[in-house]
Amino acid sequence: MDIVATFGHMISSTVKEHPRSARRLLLAGYAAQQGMLRAHPTSYLPPSRLYIAQTTMRSVRSALAHPQSAAAVSLFTPCEPLHALGITPCSVETLSAFLAGTKCEQYFLHLAEQEGFPDTLCSYHRIFLGALRSGLVPAPALAIYTTIACDGNMITFSDIHEHLHVPTFCIDVPYERSDDAVHEVAQQIKAMVEFIQDATGQTITHDQLCSSVVATQHTAASYMHALRQQKGRRLASDVTTEMYTVLGNHIFLGSPQAERFAHMLDDDMKSAPQSDARRLLWMHLMPNMHEPVIERLDNNDHAFITACDLATDGFDLSIDPSHPYEAMARRLVYSSFNGSSDLRIQRALALAEETDAQGAILFAHWGCKSTIGAAYLIQKQLEDAGLPCLVLDGDGCDRTNNNDGQTATRLDAFFEQIDAKRSNTHTGKEHYA
Repeated sequence: MDIVATFGHMISSTVKEHPRSARRLLLAGYAAQQGMLRAHPTSYLPPSRLYIAQTTMRSVRSALAHPQSAAAVSLFTPCEPLHALGITPCSVETLSAFLAGTKCEQYFLHLAEQEGFPDTLCSYHRIFLGALRSGLVPAPALAIYTTIACDGNMITFSDIHEHLHVPTFCIDVPYERSDDAVHEVAQQIKAMVEFIQDATGQTITHDQLCSSVVATQHTAASYMHALRQQKGRRLASDVTTEMYTVLGNHIFLGSPQAERFAHMLDDDMKSAPQSDARRLLWMHLMPNMHEPVIERLDNNDHAFITACDLATDGFDLSIDPSHPYEAMARRLVYSSFNGSSDLRIQRALALAEETDAQGAILFAHWGCKSTIGAAYLIQKQLEDAGLPCLVLDGDGCDRTNNNDGQTATRLDAFFEQIDAKRSNTHTGKEHYA
């Protein structure tokens, strides 16, 4: 018996008539899962990866159980002001990934379609919207999003505002990178802080905000040091905890939890064993429920992910925490996901260099128009620079929208390509340019 599928069916069959009962059932299931993580942790995962799994689970439970102290956010929302006030940010991607992991996502995908949302909309957003419309997910106290990367944000957060009457704020990030753009976004973030204070009745002091930005700076420094330490080494991981890292390095930034995770990861990396496994740079979202990917990358001695571009995006160690608005604004304006696809290519090549990656996999998630549109341009330019690249089509959270056989075949062929290149490469470090 598939216990998770049975549990997911219970959620789906309960939510239509009794959404609050379904929510209580979901929370009980997540509490049980968190208890299992504590009592019987995955044996091969190091402490840092177990910690980020626990932290993410705790955050989702808090957002569902205490919506009056939660904010719906997009992935690139600067969450330092929220953490300064103890407000739990929950992103579209986080919640939808958890519902898909519970195997009840189909109900919410179908409900979103019935409510008029097109099936061309990102499945993360459709699951989130379906869960909100069903009443399984309660209305948060507020919602904040940015215009970076995902055009689905405009649909989702507009619906949160119009359908649930949730106070909503948008940070419109200019396309160009400049000091003027940083100043403009800094002014918007100041307005965002005022919005948060008005919506919650709480006050964010300058010192609180600076402390939160300092935590972000420490997180970035420790995380990047950890990545650079792993040259020639492999720290055990799996696709799900890599997904947690992507989420944590965005919505947890500014929190003590993100800072602690990065420090723990840095410590774990020091004792990671040497490995000659295939070293892969992952680009974009993590399909943590796609079986062929799981089979080939979960705690695998033959291939593993050295870094994900989305997990390190916007990290700038030169920021001045005494100017918190400008620091947060700079992270948005100079994001490699804001602007030309050339910026993502440059970031990918830099990460490959820093972590000795031997190949890149770009996951072209269904409904993500900006990534799909640029995918083959990115592939060509990475390969022209000497870094083999596979564009892997699929869906990060809708199981029915994946072709397991095709994915398995393409991954195996890509690994053979990497092996052939490695056997023909002279001893020494490769440089990508």
